[in-house]
Amino acid sequence: MFTDKLNTVRITAAAASAAPTVGSVTHTVVPRLRSQTAKFASPKVSEVRRHAGRVVLLTYQADSAKDPVTGKVVRDAFERYAYYRSGHEVDVTLSGPVNADNVDPWRIISDSFTWR
Repeated sequence: MFTDKLNTVRITAAAASAAPTVGSVTHTVVPRLRSQTAKFASPKVSEVRRHAGRVVLLTYQADSAKDPVTGKVVRDAFERYAYYRSGHEVDVTLSGPVNADNVDPWRIISDSFTWR
């Protein structure tokens, strides 16, 4: 996980028996996030293309963790990309304040993922 100026990039990897689908993310990931994430809202699941291939994209909003210094909570936008290849799933989750102009940086990051 990397965080800088309220923007975060989180990468997780796990073994997976099948590629994620719009349906599997809708029925497993969304309910899990809804129960674990403060003020989870507006989930949308779709399939998109990135340089690494077909990816399942989950977008949503939620509250950030309370800042340990200021105590402030920020409303964040999230994009979670689920990449899959040969029994391996890598999830790249990008987050930053709602209404911040993250479209181009997030596209660069999500396109930069590659399998080695």
